[in-house]
Amino acid sequence: MQSLRFTALEGLSGVDLKIKPEQLNGTKITEVFGSNVFAGKVVRENLSDEAYKSLMNSIKSGTKIDRKMSEQIASGLKQWAMKKGVTHYTHWFQPLTGTTAEKHDSFFTLKGDGSALETFDGDALVQQEPDASSFPNGGLRATFEARGYTAWDPSSPPFILEQGQGKTLCIPTIFVAYTGESLDYKAPLLKALSAIDKAAVDVCNYFDKNVTKVTATLGWEQEYFLVDESLANARPDLVMCGRTVVGHAPSKGQQLEDHYFGSIPERAYAFMRDFEMESYKLGIPLRTRHNEVAPSQFECAPIFEEVNIAVDHNSLLMDVMTKVGKRHKLRVLLHEKPFAGVNGSGKHNNWSLATDTGVNLLAPGKTPKTNLMFLTFFVNTIKAVHDYADLLRASIASPSNDFRLGANEAPPAIISVFSGKYLYDVLQEVKTRVNNKFDEQDEAILKLDLHRHIPELMLDNTDRNRTSPFAFTGNKFEFRAVGSSANCASAMTVLNTIVAKTLATFKVEVDALIEKGEKKEIAIMQTLRKYIVDSEKVLFEGDGYSEEWEKEAEKRGLANVKTTPKALDAYVTEKSTKLFTEVGIYNEKELHARHEILLEDYVKKVQIEARVIGDLATNTILPSAITYLNTLITNINGLKGIGLGDSAVKAQTQIASKIAEHINVISENVQAMIEARKVANKVTDSRQKAIDYCDKIKPYFDVIRYHADKLEFLVDDKQWSLPKYRELLFLR
Repeated sequence: MQSLRFTALEGLSGVDLKIKPEQLNGTKITEVFGSNVFAGKVVRENLSDEAYKSLMNSIKSGTKIDRKMSEQIASGLKQWAMKKGVTHYTHWFQPLTGTTAEKHDSFFTLKGDGSALETFDGDALVQQEPDASSFPNGGLRATFEARGYTAWDPSSPPFILEQGQGKTLCIPTIFVAYTGESLDYKAPLLKALSAIDKAAVDVCNYFDKNVTKVTATLGWEQEYFLVDESLANARPDLVMCGRTVVGHAPSKGQQLEDHYFGSIPERAYAFMRDFEMESYKLGIPLRTRHNEVAPSQFECAPIFEEVNIAVDHNSLLMDVMTKVGKRHKLRVLLHEKPFAGVNGSGKHNNWSLATDTGVNLLAPGKTPKTNLMFLTFFVNTIKAVHDYADLLRASIASPSNDFRLGANEAPPAIISVFSGKYLYDVLQEVKTRVNNKFDEQDEAILKLDLHRHIPELMLDNTDRNRTSPFAFTGNKFEFRAVGSSANCASAMTVLNTIVAKTLATFKVEVDALIEKGEKKEIAIMQTLRKYIVDSEKVLFEGDGYSEEWEKEAEKRGLANVKTTPKALDAYVTEKSTKLFTEVGIYNEKELHARHEILLEDYVKKVQIEARVIGDLATNTILPSAITYLNTLITNINGLKGIGLGDSAVKAQTQIASKIAEHINVISENVQAMIEARKVANKVTDSRQKAIDYCDKIKPYFDVIRYHADKLEFLVDDKQWSLPKYRELLFLR
């Protein structure tokens, strides 16, 4: 029987690379953009004046929509959706599984007299009741306490999801337990965005009383790999884990750097155009596409949006890409490290703050006043990163991202800030201008002309430190350490929370100085200087990949937590509990529940990988090696049988000896790993169990992989049943 590998390789020649006709019809993006979204003009056309005003007011100010208005909005929403062929609706939410969730209900219902109707009322729009015990809850809900609620988020517009011949109306919602605790990514994020809005407005009013709202914005960059579906299906590790747990490096990897920004392969290009078109209909403003560094790796990125919308769009995009990939017989790999030896994938989160007066608070201004406002938010962000670096590290922690962080391709696990030479000089000038405080004679520094240090050109062409986990890039901060499969909400909830807390503290300190008689500008500069001094150890302008930086960071007292189980501890420290409860993001019970969920997720994913690598070794790799070893032994005995001496069979004997050695080591380590799992599974403390899986079970992966990859190099290619890296990465 021919292996799946060779069947897949034969099938590659028959792949249809033609772009579908509808992709070549010259349709403008603007003609389809948002066509499946209940937003803008569509909302106005389908709602009464009072319903429209109620919805817009809720979106802008966060006020609740009363029952009467929700009925009217539901009616208009149903009317629009049914005109577009929708038959079902769902509350679309983001539970702590890391994916999206949906339960479809039809508009169809039967009345008491047997008549059939299409209905969708205000209650169905506002709230549904999925089973809360069947989603990760960290002990917040027992199986017999299953009730949980999804509640409509008016700030994120409903959309129509097309799949096959069906269309479903999706209503973005939060997901909470019956007792009110959040069970998803969205609910805490919305609270964090509300907190940053209030804190930032309070500080903005020092400079401009007209500012009444500050919006956090996000532009994510999504990296991913594309692999032929039939080749991926022949790899049990890709099917079960999303990554290859074994695989010998190909002769050519990414060393020539010829894939980066190169001509996009035709098959990948057809896929890109297809998923982009689906995304445009859903209002996802994709703008950029290109080849990434590793072979078969690509990236897409959108225009900036409000954080909540951007998070929803990224979660939706990952689902769309996966579904569209199947149409093209491609597997989309979102894992942070699907292939050893080549770069993994990240999801850079570009974050900034914008006022309702049209000002980007992280863009240097053209006047002394706006320069000072920029400097205020710039320094407060650095201070927040310094004070809560452990939480930022925890927000990006996952078993898959552990493979990537610090691997000479991604930022290290050490959280630092890159400001760029020009702004670093500005910070040093503020720090050293006076000894302890500003006075009237030093008021000249208040007229800082940042453009003396930062030419206009630099706003769009700043230094970019690809080795920094948190880098300033002209008019935004880029949180580069976020993993490609992550929900952006995790990092964005923490970032907006810590900056909100820092800004609130900043205002208290400045107000205290003003009350003592200091001029407002002097009080601001004095507090900023203090913040610069307090947080300067987190500033680093050099190579974050270097060993020298690890040593330097240790001298500075910066943490370097390389594994997820220990990084997650930051969520349940006394300091973090105080932060999240004071800002109103999580209560202590919710924090401990999330910590428990993330630890359990870690154990389960490492456990699955351990089982897969054990199964592959025992059922696939060793049989191939033993078959080839028997062939060699037969050959050696045959040559000796015709009278040839040891010298004639020296090469075959050496190869056979190496294969036998690798077989023995793999077999021994697979069995040892199984025994280690049995011991770890008896551990009842969730944190210790995760640490045991990390420290006592994962090390077997590297040992087994090393010897398996050596076997791949030695065994006859025709007898190796797993698709090789050269096929997965280079055959399209």
